[in-house]
Amino acid sequence: MASFAANQATAPPEHRTVAHWLRSKSGQKTRVGVLDGQRKDYFKGSAAVKALLSPAYAKLKKVPKVTSEAEAQALLGQLNAKGFFLRVQRGDKVTSTKKSPRALQVIRQQAFLAPEYYVWLMDGSPLMIYLGAAGMVAVVFAGVLYPLWPLSMRIGAYYLSMALLGLLGLFFAMTIVRLILYVLTWLILPPGLWIFPQLFADVGFFESFVPLYEWDYPKKKKGKKSKKLGKDAPPAGASSGKRGKAPAPAPAPPTPATPMSGILPGMAPPPPPSFGGTQQAFIEEIPDDAS
Repeated sequence: MASFAANQATAPPEHRTVAHWLRSKSGQKTRVGVLDGQRKDYFKGSAAVKALLSPAYAKLKKVPKVTSEAEAQALLGQLNAKGFFLRVQRGDKVTSTKKSPRALQVIRQQAFLAPEYYVWLMDGSPLMIYLGAAGMVAVVFAGVLYPLWPLSMRIGAYYLSMALLGLLGLFFAMTIVRLILYVLTWLILPPGLWIFPQLFADVGFFESFVPLYEWDYPKKKKGKKSKKLGKDAPPAGASSGKRGKAPAPAPAPPTPATPMSGILPGMAPPPPPSFGGTQQAFIEEIPDDAS
């Protein structure tokens, strides 16, 4: 990542301005994925093109002018070449939950295409990072000065710590109870009942407690090949030709020749008909009877 940061530093100032605007202030839709075990924001190329063609971008100063989709794609291609974002391929979901992030894999051949997806390698506004770091330093400094706190603040901190320990103990107790309930229901009423089935899923805080309970039914996964065959297979009675044209009739098989009911005296029986090649006629001379 350090090489990408160094490459971004060599970009022109107007390109860095466009990248920061797209990253933090454009309002384009971003998604969360997992790249090399780390959460990263990624977006679709068409959303970035629309952002550059929006009136909000036209109001910016000291940025390249964009008046068409071709100019927007050319500018985004230059940002991609400087390593502000990379073209990626989306994989499967990391977990089985509905809002689970998808795995991302960087494509070796980089180019900007509107239908493709791109992961951000540039962090957003550093202001929030600086504020978070300052807050952590303030908390540590306040903890060091705890003996100098007034008595009322120390009593309040004591009750607050007891409340946090109580919540932590409640969480562990709930985890043990849900496990015991699952084992009992799995033995008595299979397949088992989970309380708060998304408690440890990779979702938000409130989504972890929704739904309240769920039976642990196995999820049936249909293969991709069977889905593709089901889509490509024509319906029963449908022809494989073009729409609106009746299928051409199949050629009728050749009709075998009817054998003769009788054979003349002195003539050998004719050979059986051959349907695989050219038929040949055999003529045999019969001598006249002596008078």
